[in-house]
Amino acid sequence: MKETGMVPVFYNADPEVCKKVVKACYDGGVRVFEFTNRGDFATLIFAELNKWAIQHYPDLIMGVGSVVDEGTAAMYIALGANFIVSPLTDEATARVCNKRKIAWSPGCATATEIGRAHELGAEIVKIFPGAQVGGPGFVKAVKGPMPWTSIMPTGGVAPDEENLKSWFEAGVACVGMGSKLFSKKVLAEENYAAITKKCEEVLEIIRKYK
Repeated sequence: MKETGMVPVFYNADPEVCKKVVKACYDGGVRVFEFTNRGDFATLIFAELNKWAIQHYPDLIMGVGSVVDEGTAAMYIALGANFIVSPLTDEATARVCNKRKIAWSPGCATATEIGRAHELGAEIVKIFPGAQVGGPGFVKAVKGPMPWTSIMPTGGVAPDEENLKSWFEAGVACVGMGSKLFSKKVLAEENYAAITKKCEEVLEIIRKYK
């Protein structure tokens, strides 16, 4: 996460669409990908996607986001998830991830929550929703008294230079990007080459400001 600076966040009910999106991101330089736990049977979609990714892209780190409880975390860990991301800080989820030495990034909205996440073993905390919590200004303020904090904002991150510059100059370790990276239009047109190009552009911008 820290090395590349970007974690694409994506869910689709069709595993074939998921595979095409993962391939497009990988071709664009992405090496960490977050499948989002959203619709019914999401675990089954991830199981198929992760088996495929391990076979074709063994150096790609696949994780799962939108996990809010320990049971769901345990299911995804059993299916090979390499990291778990949550929109909130749930201690039971922290425990199950720590038992299996699986990276856990909980959602935090205050300095107190970030401190608690550190106590529970989080290496990278997620601020969510990033824009509503306070944006880059919030990150900069937290990094003052807590410079050791590694932060990943999700929500309010856009794939343009001005936005990315503000986040990385504020001190984020990486950013999570979903709908702004995968527009409905691009997906409807199956324009996966556009996703590859956008990933290349974003990673190039991030390298400038990391």
